[in-house]
Amino acid sequence: MEPAVSLAVCALLFLLWVRVKGLEFVLIHQRWVFVCLFLLPLSLIFDIYYYVRAWVVFKLSSAPRLHEQRVRDIQKQVREWKEQGSKTFMCTGRPGWLTVSLRVGKYKKTHKNIMINLMDILEVDTKKQIVRVEPLVTMGQVTALLTSIGWTLPVLPELDDLTVGGLIMGTGIESSSHKYGLFQHICTAYELVLADGSFVRCTPSENSDLFYAVPWSCGTLGFLVAAEIRIIPAKKYVKLRFEPVRGLEAICAKFTHESQRQENHFVEGLLYSLDEAVIMTGVMTDEAEPSKLNSIGNYYKPWFFKHVENYLKTNREGLEYIPLRHYYHRHTRSIFWELQLLCFSISDISRRDIIPFGNNPIFRYLFGWMVPPKISLLKLTQGETLRKLYEQHHVVQDMLVPMKCLQQALHTFQNDIHVYPIWLCPFILPSQPGLVHPKGNEAELYIDIGAYGEPRVKHFEARSCMRQLEKFVRSVHGFQMLYADCYMNREEFWEMFDGSLYHKLREKLGCQDAFPEVYDKICKAARH
Repeated sequence: MEPAVSLAVCALLFLLWVRVKGLEFVLIHQRWVFVCLFLLPLSLIFDIYYYVRAWVVFKLSSAPRLHEQRVRDIQKQVREWKEQGSKTFMCTGRPGWLTVSLRVGKYKKTHKNIMINLMDILEVDTKKQIVRVEPLVTMGQVTALLTSIGWTLPVLPELDDLTVGGLIMGTGIESSSHKYGLFQHICTAYELVLADGSFVRCTPSENSDLFYAVPWSCGTLGFLVAAEIRIIPAKKYVKLRFEPVRGLEAICAKFTHESQRQENHFVEGLLYSLDEAVIMTGVMTDEAEPSKLNSIGNYYKPWFFKHVENYLKTNREGLEYIPLRHYYHRHTRSIFWELQLLCFSISDISRRDIIPFGNNPIFRYLFGWMVPPKISLLKLTQGETLRKLYEQHHVVQDMLVPMKCLQQALHTFQNDIHVYPIWLCPFILPSQPGLVHPKGNEAELYIDIGAYGEPRVKHFEARSCMRQLEKFVRSVHGFQMLYADCYMNREEFWEMFDGSLYHKLREKLGCQDAFPEVYDKICKAARH
């Protein structure tokens, strides 16, 4: 009760301050105060509402009954758009600020918004080992339900607010991807409403061209209304080993070796400098040594990346047993390490720790139960001035490159942007049709290099530095995740991605007058 009273008093003082200084001044120059006093409590209210709603809907089994009616309503909206002359492109009616991506899509203001209110888990079939879900179901919903009944997704991407639709139409990855591939590779069926208002179901054997073209298409082939995803039996804990490694060659060799070992259920690396990393490998288990149990997801616990760094600083290996759901969302509370940076103000640009007290034990015990603020609310309240500052002084990028190019890629990241920590996550990329596949005819081991933070390279200029990085990724037959800012021109974009099947289907399904091309929807060169 006392923390809540203290927060209320602080909020009152903050309102008085806003009245004196003005809201715009406070939002720009002292953003962390606004985040702590308002966005954190509001984020908690959102979480409670959606958790209770999902629980009630699933218990009452109302979602399957309502699903068909909601799909018919989407079909009706599309047909009405067609009857009215198809004057503009269509897009989902979900506000741009609600997405996890830091980019705000301006196309929402000019396109026909189709309202898609599909946010429920429809069915869990443990015999077929399938879960059927609507596109706005989040990873937080999925883990809360599946782990409670002893099941899980083979690939369960990290942040609570990531949606199934976003992970299919974009992409998703997790530390189990070296075994199972990207999120799209654990999906067995998609259901869509097409440009003419018709409904279609696609699988690897039924409408297979569409099935393989949907991932990475960013909603430009149709509206996703449901997906079927594989599930596997879950265990209570992840037995996680921590191994600090020094020297770039040793890091790359060790990481490659562990990524190739199929007995590892999970493989992940955190690179704290070009020649310092901690490599983590884990297996699911039902047994745990009590003295080594670490419920890292509890609100008062240190942020995971800081906890991992301690193994590097003390130069020791470690073994911990982490509850499965805590492991899946180990980076959620600190949004990887973005919570240090997402709330910065103009005066903070040159500082490394933007919220220096965020990982402080006192802050964690008093207010950690409200962390993190929702990225969507941060976007909603940032304003144009802060948006431009983020763009010029902040990098959020995931580049997917062949594992054999890891050492070269890390040197390139160091030279072009110099951001640390860097997230390393291996994945197997099958040789399948679609926008993303290996260069040859066989599956190939790739790695996701995630750079999130403030660039430390001298004279950083977002456009030129990122174009240099994109050029390298293209040269090694790599790929850029499309949630992030993309600076390629059209020719460069289609050099990176295989558009042959995608363009064939856009023409066949009448998408060219219904949806923008994926390049026009996400690339900065097309949007400005």
